Amino acid sequence: MIIDASFAEELALHLLEINAVILRPDDPFTWSSGWNSPIYCDNRLTLRYPKIRSKIADQIVSFIEEKYPDLGVITGTATAGIPHAAWVADRMEKPMAYVRSKAKAYGMGNQIEGGVEKGEKTVVIEDLISTGGSVLSVVEALKFIGADIQAVISIFTYGFDKSMKKFENADITVYTLTDYTTLVDVAIEEGYIDEEDLDLLSEWRAKPETWPSGV
Repeated sequence: MIIDASFAEELALHLLEINAVILRPDDPFTWSSGWNSPIYCDNRLTLRYPKIRSKIADQIVSFIEEKYPDLGVITGTATAGIPHAAWVADRMEKPMAYVRSKAKAYGMGNQIEGGVEKGEKTVVIEDLISTGGSVLSVVEALKFIGADIQAVISIFTYGFDKSMKKFENADITVYTLTDYTTLVDVAIEEGYIDEEDLDLLSEWRAKPETWPSGV
């Protein structure tokens, strides 16, 4: 669910301008999952741009203050969600935690760093949602200790039907600052891709796990 349509367009353009998102319909990328993709998103590049990362933090803070004013802690996903969660927590003067993909194999063996208490209300801040698996593992870790997860807030999401279904099954609401559909619309308007690329991008969006074979 897009938080603010106008900001979604603004952020999509920023991501294109700094090459945090690259569209290559004719020369696909290969994701770590093995999927072929005409798009690659690396929101970690926003860390290099103070004005952009500040806009991201301000937007998330504004949304949380309106929608979830009684949060106890801000939680980030390791690793890319950590800085954004930290900036948000700092602005809101809230405690901050982050969750590893799995518990450490040394020291105290923590998976949740910073601390989230049983029953404490939190939102999870993620930089990117593709299949949804990584952030859902964070959600499960928080549920295990009894945290009250209000929502997941992402900077960007591909909005795949399968991943959104996973969140529905987990009873988790997902909000995003911008998404794939908005990004493609802005990319066409600003000349990053051509109208003729739309069919190919739509085919990938419908069946990303089998594209480009269509099987």
